[in-house]
Amino acid sequence: MMEPLYQDGHGRLHRLPAWLKLGGLVAAGSLLFLVHRLDVLGAVGGVAVLLLASTGVGLATVWRHVRGMVLILAVLAVFSAYFNGYAAALEMVLRVVALVTLALAVTMSTRTADLIEVCEQLLRPLEKLGWIDAGRVALALGLTLRFVPEIWRNYQEIREAQAARGLGSHPLAVVVPLLVRTLKRADEVADAIDARDG
Repeated sequence: MMEPLYQDGHGRLHRLPAWLKLGGLVAAGSLLFLVHRLDVLGAVGGVAVLLLASTGVGLATVWRHVRGMVLILAVLAVFSAYFNGYAAALEMVLRVVALVTLALAVTMSTRTADLIEVCEQLLRPLEKLGWIDAGRVALALGLTLRFVPEIWRNYQEIREAQAARGLGSHPLAVVVPLLVRTLKRADEVADAIDARDG
């Protein structure tokens, strides 16, 4: 089974309709790219942290979902600082942290089924034009929310298992099993989409 991001709760964020949270996330994400002041980006990040905390999710759960991104973000920050200066690097880090935290707050306070329903409604006009199948696309988006965190968790499990066998230093010993597991999960997503139409 794929790990759901939703955390059961009764806070204010949980009670807001999915369309409002998703719309707010899109608006905030767009506006953040127009903001360059570090104090404003930091303030938005602080608000995002408070929103995430209001979902009742534990630090261990948050860390499990973001630890892979932390390493990537650190590397990007180093390169950005080297080529563009420390101010630009800090701006990039604050923006990404704010965006990711807001996205986590939304996905952890909103059921996947509700997100799928909102996406499907938004895609209806394109379906009427004959361009897409709104139901299939929305379901794929919803399942992807659950699918992505599995990749990092599988990577961690495989790396630990291979290290115990003395194979941790060989890239293929990790990459090949990870690819197999990822393809298996992709098949599960495809099967779920096909089952919906069956």
